Amino acid sequence: MPSYSKNRRVRTRTDYSQDPQQRVRQRQRTVKSRRNFRGRAKKRRLSGAGAVKGAENKLKNFRQASILAVAITGFIMLLFAPGEATLAQGDTTQAETTDTLAADTNITEAAADTSAIASSKEAAGEAIGALQSLWDSFFYNLPKILIALATLVLAWLLVKGIKAFLYKSLGRWQSSSAVISLVSIAVWLLAIGVALSVVAGDIRALVGSLGLIGLALSWSLQTPIESFTGWLMNSFKGYYRVGDRIRVGDVFGDVYRIDFLTTTVWEIGDPYQPGFVQAEQPTGRLVTFPNNEILTGTVTNLTGDFPFVWDELAIAVANESDLPLSMEVLERVAEDLLGNYMIEPARNYSRLLKRSGLDYNIPEKPQVFVSLTDSWTNITIRYLVGARERRKWKSELTLRVTKEVNKPEYLEKIIPVYPRQQVQFIDPDGVPVEAKFTGNGASEE
Repeated sequence: MPSYSKNRRVRTRTDYSQDPQQRVRQRQRTVKSRRNFRGRAKKRRLSGAGAVKGAENKLKNFRQASILAVAITGFIMLLFAPGEATLAQGDTTQAETTDTLAADTNITEAAADTSAIASSKEAAGEAIGALQSLWDSFFYNLPKILIALATLVLAWLLVKGIKAFLYKSLGRWQSSSAVISLVSIAVWLLAIGVALSVVAGDIRALVGSLGLIGLALSWSLQTPIESFTGWLMNSFKGYYRVGDRIRVGDVFGDVYRIDFLTTTVWEIGDPYQPGFVQAEQPTGRLVTFPNNEILTGTVTNLTGDFPFVWDELAIAVANESDLPLSMEVLERVAEDLLGNYMIEPARNYSRLLKRSGLDYNIPEKPQVFVSLTDSWTNITIRYLVGARERRKWKSELTLRVTKEVNKPEYLEKIIPVYPRQQVQFIDPDGVPVEAKFTGNGASEE
């Protein structure tokens, strides 16, 4: 008898003597288990790809956080320990630096000689000494810090006075808010630079340190910098103002607030996008987007220089209709409703286009156009209305057109489009024949 081994592979032999239905059930279980195994393998592959992408995002965030941490650490050392950051000046500073270097050399040599026998008590003493040195440095720089704080308070008062003066001087100039904000930012930057120079003592070393800190911040704060640049461009170019109806990317609404980094709008519904309101009317929601969308996306302003837009209403009629009569009737209805309303906006639009050197032949009355489709004819009414009144005018025009074409004199001339089905009867020889229906619904030739 052969010896037993636990590594020996045991092959399962299928018992073909069992019932056929049982073999079918066993085969189905085998197929189902294979499908489940493949599904689990696919899920593992997808989850693995998602994990890799998540790890890459975490690594990117970690790099930005590290750069920002280095910048903040340098800034704190610049405030509380400028001597340690090599920002002091004069002979006294040089002597202190020499003594510090000598002391550091002695400490390093002593630590190298006694590293094997260093105790936790000595390590604690060194930590306490470092904290004591930082505390002494803070008290040494306390007068400078107070002077720096006084400088910032003076800058705050100066900014308030400059804002009041500029508001009174510039009045309602469209770029006044941008100019006032830039002047305020310039005053604050100057005050912060003076305060830091007072604390640091050496303006040259200060400029170098701020340059390094600025480089680190520029890498870690790219999106806020782009948003601030977008705010500057919008402030001086005037892509949109508070109260304008705009579309920026997927956001559509009335501008409510413009900040340095973001813009907030009251959302407007859109018939071509999912939402609460399937029309150009307010939804009641506030939507905020970063100002860098101005640099990377497309800005559409519906009410900037000209608060009117062209709108169209398409009326579908059957091909058997009297098309000239249909056009005449629809044009008359549109002119009765919108004829006087369009005159002044159309003239303003013509003057605006003429100044730009474009075609300024703008009609002052609604126009009617015809286009063919597969099964019917579209008669389109084109008219000029306010950007915020499109739904109101289209609804009123639809009601008037429906009421007019349903008059008895137009019933057989302006035929509306409706689902129709044509049935043709053919005799055994393949010749079309006319069929008549009896009272019970049966057909007879």
